[in-house]
Amino acid sequence: MKVLVVGSGGREHAMAWKLAQSPKVQLVYVAPGNGGTAKDKNLVNVPITDLALLRQWALDNGIGLTLVGPEAPLAAGIVDDFRAHGLRIFGPTQAAAQMESSKAFSKAFMQRHGIPTAEFETFTDPALAHAYVDRQGAPIVVKADGLAAGKGVVVAMTLSQAHEAIDFMLLDNTLGVAHNAGGARVVIEEFLQGEEASFMVLCDGKNVAALATSQDHKRLLDGDEGPNTGGMGAYSPAPVVTAEVHARAMREVILPTIRGMEKDGIPYTGFLYAGLMIDPQGRIKTLEFNCRMGDPETQPILMRLKSDLFEVLMAATGEGLNQLEMEWDRRVALGVVMAAAGYPLDPRKGDAVTGLPKDLNDAMVFHAGTTEKDGQILTSGGRVLCVTVLADSVKQAQQKAYQEAIPIAFEGMQMRQDIGYRAIKN
Repeated sequence: MKVLVVGSGGREHAMAWKLAQSPKVQLVYVAPGNGGTAKDKNLVNVPITDLALLRQWALDNGIGLTLVGPEAPLAAGIVDDFRAHGLRIFGPTQAAAQMESSKAFSKAFMQRHGIPTAEFETFTDPALAHAYVDRQGAPIVVKADGLAAGKGVVVAMTLSQAHEAIDFMLLDNTLGVAHNAGGARVVIEEFLQGEEASFMVLCDGKNVAALATSQDHKRLLDGDEGPNTGGMGAYSPAPVVTAEVHARAMREVILPTIRGMEKDGIPYTGFLYAGLMIDPQGRIKTLEFNCRMGDPETQPILMRLKSDLFEVLMAATGEGLNQLEMEWDRRVALGVVMAAAGYPLDPRKGDAVTGLPKDLNDAMVFHAGTTEKDGQILTSGGRVLCVTVLADSVKQAQQKAYQEAIPIAFEGMQMRQDIGYRAIKN
């Protein structure tokens, strides 16, 4: 069967790479893909980003299954459109994708269905938002209500940072983020303490299958300092997600969400990502929902997946998840992101990437913000590469990942040196 992966990042490179390993897959197309997928002999890039044109291309080329990586096409309704034309596609509908495309929608949903989350208020008026922050004090969290590629969240440790974030998101709207109904909006919520984990599942509208746990590193700099990013590295499994926490996450967050969406007349299909904050007592609160797999968590998770991803997705698009059991590599997978100069706010493009390895043992360099030009790989986005490895422990995986990253270079490269430190520290 021919398979299409929609997207151009590291997550999509990992998805296409994994799908190409299936004996049941004839060819994997990636639209539009990146420099890494262009160089992979098992993958074919399709330079189409317009969703209507892509749907017609999928029909013309006999695509049997489409997997959508990023949130923007989901929020734009690609699943609704493909399904309306008889195409098999894995992902949430436009209405269900509001779980990510509107933080106000997801917070109100959680409140309505009793899903544990931080206390919050929603604002479109800057003056009211400023007054609320003054009343609540700092630290406090300010979130742009819309898609911001992982950069629409400010964890303000001081009141001045909170006020600056409000002006940035509501007055300047520099992120270019607007709510689906039009106009900038922010969600301001209480600051939660604990340890974060990424909890991802597949949903077929009724049934749920949990993926391996993982932990992302959102801040730009070592020790979780600096601005928030889309993610500077991740590892799987996450020790903080104990068997008890896992059961609690399913019981208190995931299943009530799927049942709630069904009750609201918006059955949820696709990947569902719950960002969880876990306190020292193992209690959880939901930081956010995403309507797709996380990036860079996808890269370590798919490195550990031993099951055939194509078979998993066929089950998930046919209400067969209740009969599915996924098999995982017992080892730890860890991915280190190499980011462009100026990331996250103003990443520089066009720098030549050198030192990319040819063959790796239990390791893979997934491309994200790259493009191929005249046989050369150039940077084309904020997060450029994710060096991902398998090893017997977090410590060994950390050492191996940084060792594999040493030969790779491009001007202005940014890379954290401590991915996985929480698991090692604990």
